[in-house]
Amino acid sequence: MTDRPKDNLVLFPKTLDYYQIQLTKMLETERYGDAKALLAFLLQCKGEAERHHTEWQALLGWLEAAFPSFEGDSGYDAFPQTDGNEEDEGEEEIFQRRLSERSQADANYIPELLAALYNGDDPGQQMLILGQLQHVFHPDIDGSLRQWLAREEYIPPLQYRALQAIRKQGGSGPVAFWRDGESLTVEAADTPLSFAEFPQGMHQVLERVKQSAEVSDPTLSYFAEETWKDCAELAYGTPTFKSMAEDDDGSSDIWAAALHQLLMEKLHAKHGDEGIREQYGITDELRFRYEQALRWLRNYAMEPQITDS
Repeated sequence: MTDRPKDNLVLFPKTLDYYQIQLTKMLETERYGDAKALLAFLLQCKGEAERHHTEWQALLGWLEAAFPSFEGDSGYDAFPQTDGNEEDEGEEEIFQRRLSERSQADANYIPELLAALYNGDDPGQQMLILGQLQHVFHPDIDGSLRQWLAREEYIPPLQYRALQAIRKQGGSGPVAFWRDGESLTVEAADTPLSFAEFPQGMHQVLERVKQSAEVSDPTLSYFAEETWKDCAELAYGTPTFKSMAEDDDGSSDIWAAALHQLLMEKLHAKHGDEGIREQYGITDELRFRYEQALRWLRNYAMEPQITDS
């Protein structure tokens, strides 16, 4: 590693977009330590990255205040320090236990988190709050999140994390949220907590793409899985989700072809789709539905959902 000055770090636009997406995924999967390390690096970068410094600095400050023990020495002890029993625990178990201890020690902790969710307007911070609310039980969480979702429209990842948190509280019955100006309703108890719980039709789409790419482009399988899992969450509760989840060969072929074509465009800049349509058996009868599916994927699947690009 070279000892070049920090102020010589310049990110090209494509690289900046990549890091923005990685930061989003770290927040969504509660890898807060990794997110802090990435933010610290990004704040060293100049050029185009400087437009985001204020946003990144605010998010890093919030992370350091909320999760100081993830970085060792800190002036604010948000969680109890290691007690020697953590060696046999996974990262999620440690996080859940510490959060539970914190909420039991401070009766205002959960109400304050909920208030910050209601009053905040930064999606990154709201995602962090929802991540914490998924790991603790409190009588105010279920009702508060239902009211929050019904109040206005939020980006899809926030809506989905809130629905998961409601289910983890043992919630049941209808939950309303807004998407594209329309009020939608889902059953709280049906919200998947992992991709394994999504309908079989969703899994068939992914298997179709993996089988097709196994010989011609093995690396595409990894990107297909990551992208499709994101799509499942983005579309959950919408009419599009019903189309994705249909358990029949026609729907699986349509969405698998659209997903494959999207990845060919993004990874290899190949926009001609005649070969893909032939490979998946997209007949003239299925062409219109295929083009609708591809249009949806282009609009939603590859867009960063938390940080501004």
